[in-house]
Amino acid sequence: MTLNRTFRSFSWHRMRGAGALLAGLLALPTFAASSAGCEGGGFTVLGRSGEVDVLIGAANVPATILVRGTYVQFDIDAATFGIRNFVFLPTGNPLDMTGGAVTPVFASKTPGHRGLRLDGAVELFLEEEVLEISRVGRGLSMKIQAKDCAQGGIFQMEPERADGTATRIVHTLALSRANAGLRPFYFDNPRFRAREGDVVPFKDTTIEVPTRINIANDFSPRFVARDSAQVATRIDDPACSVVFVSRVSGPQTVRHCGDRSIWDVASGGRMGFVTGEDAVEVAPSPTVCTQNCQARNRVRGRSVVLGFPFPVPQGSRLPFLQP
Repeated sequence: MTLNRTFRSFSWHRMRGAGALLAGLLALPTFAASSAGCEGGGFTVLGRSGEVDVLIGAANVPATILVRGTYVQFDIDAATFGIRNFVFLPTGNPLDMTGGAVTPVFASKTPGHRGLRLDGAVELFLEEEVLEISRVGRGLSMKIQAKDCAQGGIFQMEPERADGTATRIVHTLALSRANAGLRPFYFDNPRFRAREGDVVPFKDTTIEVPTRINIANDFSPRFVARDSAQVATRIDDPACSVVFVSRVSGPQTVRHCGDRSIWDVASGGRMGFVTGEDAVEVAPSPTVCTQNCQARNRVRGRSVVLGFPFPVPQGSRLPFLQP
């Protein structure tokens, strides 16, 4: 899928009065999303929509910032920039993945700031389907970028700490008690595991097929997603483990829960979320970069898309932490 926009750099100098940490923040690779999947997209945030570029004083920032779009919506905890209640909304877009139902994904994406908090002004930028929102506190900054699209690379969270240490971010998937089929789950994609180690075309070169952990549900055959990290490490979860057979190395224990993932994200790194075709294509990991990054990871449709089976076989699903 094509990359159709470069996000602007965070205008750090405007936030110094709120406690800036460094001279500038990174400009990370752009999100991939077909323009058709974003038609009519646009967010309303803090009562503002359309073209917005504004600095909102700390006294006017509510405890919860509501982000409402045509295709996705979520809430931001203003003190941490953690995310709650991330859902896809059903639309008539031909790339819609919901199957006609409000589709919950994350109950929360929670960064652990170890006593630090965000308490400065909020910088808000909106343009067409794009959202960029940033806030700083003493020793800490957070930026969230999102696109209001039916699918593609639509979200990333960027922590930065003055002490240069990593931020642990815990993703908890939604429960969806009203409709069990809509409950999302992590799974070890059997189409990737069956091709593990195969050499396939990528752009003007080749790449080996890795294993892949994706997110799906039992309601929509088109809904698929995955965590997408840059300069971040997934932490094994001792609460859950399952053994798969690797074509390359034999039996392999995967310590990952079906409803939770844990990541340590480097200061200046990012934790992203990609959906649809972007989630099931064979492409290399993003380059290691934490400052002044350029968009070098563009795929532009020149990758092999392996997809995923629906329904996902029980043997490929990772065990739930919560029943």
